[in-house]
Amino acid sequence: MICFPNAKINLGLHVTGKRPDGYHNIETVFYPVPLRDALEVVRADQPSFTQCGILPDVAPENNLVMKALHALKEKHLLPSPAVYLKKNIPPGAGLGGGSADAAFMLKLLNTFAGLHLDDAELEEIAAGIGADCPFFIRNKPVLATGTGNVFESLPLSLKGYTLYIVKPDASVSTREAYRHVNPSKPARPLREIISRPVTEWREALTNDFEESIFARCPVIGEIKNRLYAEGALYASMSGSGSSVFGLFRTDKPLRFPGCFVWKGMLEQESLN
Repeated sequence: MICFPNAKINLGLHVTGKRPDGYHNIETVFYPVPLRDALEVVRADQPSFTQCGILPDVAPENNLVMKALHALKEKHLLPSPAVYLKKNIPPGAGLGGGSADAAFMLKLLNTFAGLHLDDAELEEIAAGIGADCPFFIRNKPVLATGTGNVFESLPLSLKGYTLYIVKPDASVSTREAYRHVNPSKPARPLREIISRPVTEWREALTNDFEESIFARCPVIGEIKNRLYAEGALYASMSGSGSSVFGLFRTDKPLRFPGCFVWKGMLEQESLN
């Protein structure tokens, strides 16, 4: 059985406060996009995990795919799987690639093993694997609050826009990103901003991480400026970086030497 875990972008990101447990409360919109990995499980005499493509700097046993497998095995009897993962979503990019792989692994194993778990049960297991993982169970646009784990569905469609995702050869530590941001309540609720036309987002829809990250890693800010110079209606860093995305109404060829670049047309709001 095979599936294709997709990335997400963050439309706006406000860090609204620090929690007693040391984490932060945020307000952001997760939007699924069709940049995809490939994940396959087959029955095997001995379990195994094979990966290729853009490999993350993490030991195979610590890959979120394997954490998803072990989390499900703690609760349910599973047949022995051989797992194959091809990584097309770059790690450390703010695109949620590892979280998507884990969530899709849960959904794939649910079918593979005939467990018949519903989305709520899968989301509960996913929450124990990583903060972004539960989003990818339903994989639809949501306003996310709390630590990014409380979801409210949004009637938001970017169908017809051309999306560019550009990631330089630079990485951003999520821990460092939070260390340099000053939590505050936004002047306007994100729900209100996102309801406006995309042409009005440039000044109002902001990512709180950008100021400090652009100062420490100017190439990321330069990519955002270049996307606007090339005609993007809206451009932003995704999550805590280091990728930047731009929304275009026209399908124009752009080159960013030395960077990971992906271009695609947004066609639908739910990817499963």
